[in-house]
Amino acid sequence: MPAIRCLFALLLAFGLCAQTLAAGCPYPKTVVFAGLNWESGMFTTEVLRFILEKGYGCQTDAVPGNTVTMENALKQNDIQVTGEQWAGRSTVWQQAEKAGQVFSVGETVKGASEGWWVPDYVVHGDAKRGIKASAPGLKSVSDLPEYKALFKDDEEPDKGRFYNCPTGWTCEIVNTQKLKAYGLTDSYVNFRTGAGPALDAAISSAIAQGRPVLFYYWAPTPLLGRFKLVQLEEPPFNEEAWKTLTDPNNPSPKGSRSLPAKISIGVSRDFHDKAPALVQVFERVELPLPMFNALLANMAEHHRDVADVRAKFFREHRELWSKWVTAEAAGKIDAALK
Repeated sequence: MPAIRCLFALLLAFGLCAQTLAAGCPYPKTVVFAGLNWESGMFTTEVLRFILEKGYGCQTDAVPGNTVTMENALKQNDIQVTGEQWAGRSTVWQQAEKAGQVFSVGETVKGASEGWWVPDYVVHGDAKRGIKASAPGLKSVSDLPEYKALFKDDEEPDKGRFYNCPTGWTCEIVNTQKLKAYGLTDSYVNFRTGAGPALDAAISSAIAQGRPVLFYYWAPTPLLGRFKLVQLEEPPFNEEAWKTLTDPNNPSPKGSRSLPAKISIGVSRDFHDKAPALVQVFERVELPLPMFNALLANMAEHHRDVADVRAKFFREHRELWSKWVTAEAAGKIDAALK
């Protein structure tokens, strides 16, 4: 009898263990995310981590770093997920994707854009604020040389100032090459604020004062949700020209609009192969751009913590996120919200 009881206990323990494993996270270890430092990236990362933790029983973590560093980390499986991946933007990503080391999953935001912008009042004026149009003829990057005095740089007043992408991002390289391609290096300072919040502060301050300002920016972002802007025209996208813009060592870059934006979720090969159920979740994630911009603008204007905005999203948009996950996972997320 003791032997039978022992065998029964062993079988029961084995059954409970199997149930626990079946109910646990599809990935066998902690899922490490890229700790993105811009608002849309931070929000998407928070949403994905919440889904994995509360809906699928995963443990997650995040480590900070710039885009190029994170792409290398993803390639090496030091991290498993990048919540906002502008796929195909860098040579690091292109080479890693071609080698099957990283994967671009789904399309989280359709209609995303990037480019060079000026406030709408610069071109059209703003009667409510008593601002007259200072550059009614400004439509294209080719018009910029004649307006360098309008965007005067404080440190080099004989040149205009162009606010580039945050330091360490792929777009910083592209914009630096574009300044060369458009023949603007003699008339504009390639100004870098160093970080995303500093860039936001410089642009927001200029707009609040009604001053002209020329800058690179992208969507989804709080800024594009808050202000009325005009995007300057650039030459049509050309794949060969794009290669010269993403290569910082190319001495003769060619002008082109940026690669049509595709924002996906980047995953490592290990995660892709071992957690297909979670990859399927990521494939279904989609955030409507107008809603996303408005949500980010609200977060910025009211200085709300990203975790609070994430909680608000899950409470108010069940019709959206519940389509991404299984019914069982949705029930667990509902319970966690209560």
